Amino acid sequence: MAYFSKHYHNPGTAPGTLVAKTESRRPVNLHLLDYTEEHVEEVSLASAADCRKYLARESKTWIQVNGQADPDTLRNLGDLFDLHDLALEDVLNTGQRPKVELYDDQLFLIAAMPFYDGENLEIVQISLFVGKNYLICLCPLDEDPFEPVRKRMRMPNNRRFSSRGIDYLLYALLDLITDSGFPVLEQFGYQLEEMETDLLENPNQQTLAQIHGLKRELLVLRRVLWPQRELLTSLMRTEDQLINADTQVYFRDCHDHSVQIIELLESFREMATSMLDIYLSSISQRTNETMRVLTIIATIFIPLTFVVGIYGMNFEHADSPWAMPELGWYYGYPMVWAVMIAITGGLIWFFRRRGWM
Repeated sequence: MAYFSKHYHNPGTAPGTLVAKTESRRPVNLHLLDYTEEHVEEVSLASAADCRKYLARESKTWIQVNGQADPDTLRNLGDLFDLHDLALEDVLNTGQRPKVELYDDQLFLIAAMPFYDGENLEIVQISLFVGKNYLICLCPLDEDPFEPVRKRMRMPNNRRFSSRGIDYLLYALLDLITDSGFPVLEQFGYQLEEMETDLLENPNQQTLAQIHGLKRELLVLRRVLWPQRELLTSLMRTEDQLINADTQVYFRDCHDHSVQIIELLESFREMATSMLDIYLSSISQRTNETMRVLTIIATIFIPLTFVVGIYGMNFEHADSPWAMPELGWYYGYPMVWAVMIAITGGLIWFFRRRGWM
């Protein structure tokens, strides 16, 4: 994941301006789910204008927009539901910080949903508009990640959604978004275990690169999960009429899950940092062991070099009292070898006795 992958307008652009990205867009799919205590109706919409007939009903409506919404779709939704221009701009300019804002009789929320495929971490921005009897969810993914919620709503005799306000549907979506952090951290935990094993058995440059990559992804995940906890705290304590008091209990549970994820995330970051310290210590220890072996070898050869250097001078003169008499000895050569072998054996015995080898 890139350090900075945010789409933004050029400085000086008027607020609320909707400008499409230059790259190719994925097709937009609109799915509507209208429900009451008696029935659940699901339809696929050709355009945002098809939602109009459902607004006059007493039912509750969930509009799911999958794919990268284009400015025209956002304008149509904005005109139909009276959405604020600044909120629509935040929807188009992905990479926003998780937050909750109140616009007249509407709530606008931005949440971050993490995905991890074992190699790359992806943070998906989920934008939500909440009104009195409707909820609009905009997700840039082609596949709908909220299908588990929809399956629960289809179940017969399921009155959790039908007997409660639209705020309970908001809770269900935020709960799924929050809990999506658990499988991501689970995969990070497996990676930490594998890297720890490699670190203890055979640390190398690849292990170091993996540790740095994991630390970077954990940092990116921390950057979006901390403000998301603040978002849940705001919903848990809000006095807005769109959030009922009995639903705040569920938001409190969702907030607890967010705290657990952040605590687990911080533990993983500390583990990654300690693994980096262990790697540096292991490399330093291996270097010290190598230097110790080389030092022992050099120490053994220093006296041998000294002995050989002396007898390599060949100062021999029959009339000089300062000549080297060993050069004329019959057993001079084997005696020098015996002395050098004795010196080597003595040094090895001394090093072993001190525990240096």
